[in-house]
Amino acid sequence: MHKAACVVAFCVFLMCGHGRFLSGIPGSALACGSAYHRGIVKIVTAAEMREIDRATSTRFGVPSLTLMENAGAAVATAARELYPHAKRVTVVCGKGNNGGDGLVAARLLHERGCDVLVLLLAKPEDLQGDAAVMFAKLPVKAIAITEPSTFESEAVRAALACDLVLDAVLGTGFRPPVSGLYAKAIEAMNAREKTPIIAVDIPSGADADAVTPQAGLIARASAVVTFTAPRPAHVFGALASGPTIVAPIGSPAEAIVSSLKLNLITAQHLAEIVRPRPAEANKGSYGHVLVLGGSFGKAGAAAMAGMAALRAGAGLSTIATARGILNVVAGFHPEVMTEPLAETNEGTIAGSDFRSGKLDELAKGKTVLAIGPGISRNPETAQLVRDVVKKYTMPIVLDADGLNAFDGKTQELNGQGKSLVITPHPGEMSRLSGLSIPDVQKDRVGLARRFATQHKLTVVLKGHLTVVAFPDGEAWINPTGNPGMATGGTGDVLTGMTAGLMAQHAGNIPLAVLGAVYLHGLAGDRARNWTGELSLVATDLIRWMPSAFKALRAGAKRGAVRF
Repeated sequence: MHKAACVVAFCVFLMCGHGRFLSGIPGSALACGSAYHRGIVKIVTAAEMREIDRATSTRFGVPSLTLMENAGAAVATAARELYPHAKRVTVVCGKGNNGGDGLVAARLLHERGCDVLVLLLAKPEDLQGDAAVMFAKLPVKAIAITEPSTFESEAVRAALACDLVLDAVLGTGFRPPVSGLYAKAIEAMNAREKTPIIAVDIPSGADADAVTPQAGLIARASAVVTFTAPRPAHVFGALASGPTIVAPIGSPAEAIVSSLKLNLITAQHLAEIVRPRPAEANKGSYGHVLVLGGSFGKAGAAAMAGMAALRAGAGLSTIATARGILNVVAGFHPEVMTEPLAETNEGTIAGSDFRSGKLDELAKGKTVLAIGPGISRNPETAQLVRDVVKKYTMPIVLDADGLNAFDGKTQELNGQGKSLVITPHPGEMSRLSGLSIPDVQKDRVGLARRFATQHKLTVVLKGHLTVVAFPDGEAWINPTGNPGMATGGTGDVLTGMTAGLMAQHAGNIPLAVLGAVYLHGLAGDRARNWTGELSLVATDLIRWMPSAFKALRAGAKRGAVRF
């Protein structure tokens, strides 16, 4: 094991006595609960992060020097993992704690055989506290820079003409705009367009609390290594062209407090849904999904939802659809069962089988009901949807035209006394909320949270960084998925996956919903790697779902926090 990894492992062993490797990166900082307690990764503000660090040292007795050592070790290990061929590394350090983290990384990379040079944006005697201690341990050359013009010198230009730059200038405590010497440093780093840059904690110049991509002078980043818990900008700010790694550095779970009620969905948190099945399991052990959907011209939507439920692990899947398209639906997948229902003149599901009690009989013994894929907006069918949602107390997933059935009748949409999950895209959310699509997109988290609490249901607001909001106001952000999934049918696949996982985990519906959203995006990412974004279609997600489960299983074992 690398010396740096030994230092980190020993420190964490003393604090916790156990842990697991971060992000699948060998020798990285070990987790000891912290924000990773049961895999829950809270999103915290910059002020909360400062309080977490303070509490870790004052309340829980972890020296601040240990936190800095662990942070620097995580950066060094990520550098070697992400850029194994980088031999010449330049570390640009500010005079604060962020610079101290960079100084630790510089020392450890030197010990691992890299040719390291430090550009210190201060006089050495101006360093204070932990940063000064780490500078005293520095075994490599440091060039002190106190004037912006120094960046024009041959020595500094040569230093930045390296294989890898570590940006340790400004941390998450900084508030824009940046100016003076630090601005010049950022400009100099950005000028090396082909040189990868790892941001220590956050790209210098960024506002850690921003919830949208930022303008102004910000350091370019190929990757980010942050610590303990992500800040809003890490999740929403599009800060790096590559991965963001969240490294545990020693803060216990009790110290990590956030007022945002906002979390990141991680593989580790979803470990329960990929546990091995017992040898004596049978199809009855994993639930029976009933899909109510399909209409003339939209048979494929219901078929995809039904098959996605099976691919997600449900024991049985039945599609109840309009009689006229039954053979079409049945022809998609032999594994899915079908049931014919009376139809309207337009080839949609009629309400008569609900009124006669046939649908009640069909629902008996089913674990979860998924309503909406391909069901159409016929008025009689829309009334059927509203009647079913009102009457049935079994867990329900409502999507597509099932949601549109409540357009103008949102007051009838209530999850009181049942597990009701809705999965709108922005257009459907616009109709449900009465807001324009731009207004929906301006405050996705807030709107999803308000709608969930007001209507006592779970909202999965689809799109880039899908938001999952629960009736208690807690919200989660999904980091998986890609623009190639912006194609017809992917929402139907999500409906089936959600129902399939809910059928297996009826005792923990929130976990099932989070798992479905995460795996849906992950399947899309795996499919994109095969098809590219332009050629991706919805059935590719079903095809690549087994690969997504495999990746989730591996990530859950590693405790991966990397997005």
